Amino acid sequence: RLERMSRVDRNIIRLGAYELMHVNDVPRRVTLNEAVELAKRFGNEESPAFVNGVLDRIADDVGKA
Repeated sequence: RLERMSRVDRNIIRLGAYELMHVNDVPRRVTLNEAVELAKRFGNEESPAFVNGVLDRIADDVGKA
């Protein structure tokens, strides 16, 4: 549930999801790597894996290679 997700993780995922869905000139790998780096810097110890997993699923759903 969104309410249980940390604010930092939620907003990193929002940025990454927007980029995956609407910015076609940025490769999937770049988006995921940047989001994971933000999660490492500003999130808690579980944030990088969580953010990566959610954004990877979103990328698969929108068909971004």
